[in-house]
Amino acid sequence: MNIRTPASKALPKELPALAVLGLSDSGDGDWGRLRGLQYSTLWRTAFTRITTQATAALAVSLLLLGRVHPAAIASWLLLLALTHCHGYRIDRSLADTDRRQVTRDEVKAQMLGSIGNSLAWALPLCGLALFVDSQTQVKVWTVLAMLMAASVILIPAVPMNTLVFSGIVGGAAVAAFVVRASYDMAAIAILFMGIILLGAIEGARRYLAAKIAEAGMAEKDEVVSLLLREFEEGQADWLWQIDTGRRVRSVSPRFAYALDRDAAGAEGMPLIQLISGPAWETGQFPPSLHELAERLKRREPFSNLLVRAMIDGQSRWWELSGTPRINENGVFEGFRGVGSDVTEARENSDKIAWLARYDTLTGLPNRMMLTETMAGALDYADKWRTRCAFLMIDLDRFKAVNDTLGHHVGDQLLARVSERLKEQMSENELCGRLGGDEFAIVVRDATDAKQIDQVARRVIDRLSQPYEIDHHTLFIGASIGSAMGPRDGSSVETLMRNADLALYRSKDTGGNAHCTYEPALHAHAEERRKLEFALRRAMDRKEFHVVYQPVVDAISEAVLSFEALLRWDNAELGAVSPAKFVPLAEDTRLIVPIGEWVLREACREAMNWPPHVRVAVNVSGEQLLDSNFAASVVGALSGSGLPAHRLEIEVTESIFLRDASQARAALEQIMSLGCAVALDDFGTGYSSLGYLRKLRFSTIKVDRSFVQGAATGNAESLAIIRAVVAMADSLGMSTTAEGAETEKQVQVIRKLGCRKIQGYFFGRPMSPNDAQGLFRNQALPARQSVA
Repeated sequence: MNIRTPASKALPKELPALAVLGLSDSGDGDWGRLRGLQYSTLWRTAFTRITTQATAALAVSLLLLGRVHPAAIASWLLLLALTHCHGYRIDRSLADTDRRQVTRDEVKAQMLGSIGNSLAWALPLCGLALFVDSQTQVKVWTVLAMLMAASVILIPAVPMNTLVFSGIVGGAAVAAFVVRASYDMAAIAILFMGIILLGAIEGARRYLAAKIAEAGMAEKDEVVSLLLREFEEGQADWLWQIDTGRRVRSVSPRFAYALDRDAAGAEGMPLIQLISGPAWETGQFPPSLHELAERLKRREPFSNLLVRAMIDGQSRWWELSGTPRINENGVFEGFRGVGSDVTEARENSDKIAWLARYDTLTGLPNRMMLTETMAGALDYADKWRTRCAFLMIDLDRFKAVNDTLGHHVGDQLLARVSERLKEQMSENELCGRLGGDEFAIVVRDATDAKQIDQVARRVIDRLSQPYEIDHHTLFIGASIGSAMGPRDGSSVETLMRNADLALYRSKDTGGNAHCTYEPALHAHAEERRKLEFALRRAMDRKEFHVVYQPVVDAISEAVLSFEALLRWDNAELGAVSPAKFVPLAEDTRLIVPIGEWVLREACREAMNWPPHVRVAVNVSGEQLLDSNFAASVVGALSGSGLPAHRLEIEVTESIFLRDASQARAALEQIMSLGCAVALDDFGTGYSSLGYLRKLRFSTIKVDRSFVQGAATGNAESLAIIRAVVAMADSLGMSTTAEGAETEKQVQVIRKLGCRKIQGYFFGRPMSPNDAQGLFRNQALPARQSVA
């Protein structure tokens, strides 16, 4: 029958005396496995025990020789040899019980062999020694007592053998001493037997406790090895180990793979040499390798240390953790740790860091990096009492390129602009992209104020040169506003805001210019903010009203139409000029709802005029490009009942620069309704004959600047008006001259052939009631209207 429990069960923690002797399996634990560890030790000490007993047998034989018949001694020695041969065979069969289960039959056989050997040793005291004197008997006892003590030492794992041997041999000695009436020696023998018994049990406990601890350590090592193998097989990490000379040892397959070497080739090589590449020869190690070498030199533990490694000519990033190895004697034996290749994660991290500070389209620093650089420049200027500057750049006419040629060309243009900007930068300057078509320059040291203007002029000149993109020759410009720190602002936000204000001023002057910040610009911006706030509430407060300026026939001076003009009267600001609030309304797209309201009011008022009188309404580019524009026109006409042919929509040439195709489509929709379309301010913008050919305008309006120039005899103005009139006549269009304020101007306009005239000479913008009053008379007296 098997006496072992399952191998998975832990070894016992408690070691009671009976359990140690093998008389019971007390408590929890795998006693079967412990019995195997006990009996496997018998084979390892068999030769020593036989040698010891042979020496003791020789000593006893010499003591008995001459006192006992030699034949008896020889017979005893033969019997002793036979018991040893039998015990040797049993011990050898138990040699592998530390790896298998020991059976009860094996335990029984071993015990019987031990009893036989003990009885053989009892004969010199119980039998042969009876024929000798007391002194010789004591000497024989002394030899056997030494043999009993040796048994405690030689077979500590199996105390039952010592107990059996001591009990039988000691009992024989006590009996022999009692027979000879040597009661004192009998008592000594009994006491010695007790000591042997206690010593055997305590020695067995210590031996077995050591074996249990040793087995526990072996199990832990096995578990750790298993876990480490699973770790290396299931993870991308690897284990590494170096000795006191910092040479790699026990190279695992995964670590060898990371080194791009075979394990045997890497074994014994210095770790730093394996991962430093050519730097091993030159000594020019990266800082991370220096740090690793220092940690190893100082025998300091480290965790997640990022190291740049050169493996097979390729740069890699490793993350290493290591702990010094100290043996049980406190001696340093090297390092052991874990490592992983984090190259991909590092590259992704670098890419993310780059994306956080650089613009993906142009490769220039983005707003975040510009802000950080500006903050550093301000700190430096404050510390050393110097100056720095921030230049904000906006591209002129870029939106027209983007709208007409598409975003693909626009993106290429921005990339070219960034290249030209970088060409103009010195070590003292950093350029970047804020977003859209806005760029910026940080000047770290701007002690020389003239340098700011020089940088700005250089950038404007370079960016204004033509660009060749996708077979298109493009011309743009640049407007720049600058602010100097800490004079114009002690914080990045303030400095950027003030540079932006200066940029607005630069664009207001017509662009392609550089303006510096002045405190008055802040007041202007505050005024603009208040104006915008008031403008947003003007519709709800009904602060808008429409006035009408007459357009008369150049010959008969009869009123042909009125131009509807928007006016704004605010309780706090008073009468606000259209030149101020109309551009603001366009920037904020408030012009769309305001324009729709003007359109409805004009159509409603036109119903009070004679059927032949038209009303002209100015339409902003924001309105025209709005998807609901045509619907708003239809709504105004149907709501008022005004016939479509009495409504004239006035547009400027600038709308064709934003989105010519959409503008043309919107105007064609209006014309299909029956409305007329007039081209306002012709000749002052980017005049093109192309859209005159494609769109049939009802009227071309000549700007007041040409009218005033013609009245003074300016040859260019005269030539332009003649050309416009001739072109309009040939295309079947009418012409209206704007800004006629004097009789001389009216006469010149008539001579040049313009069909209609608009200006203060025939009437200022007037209220709806005054406009209706004009039709009470057949003609409009000039002098009376001026008055």
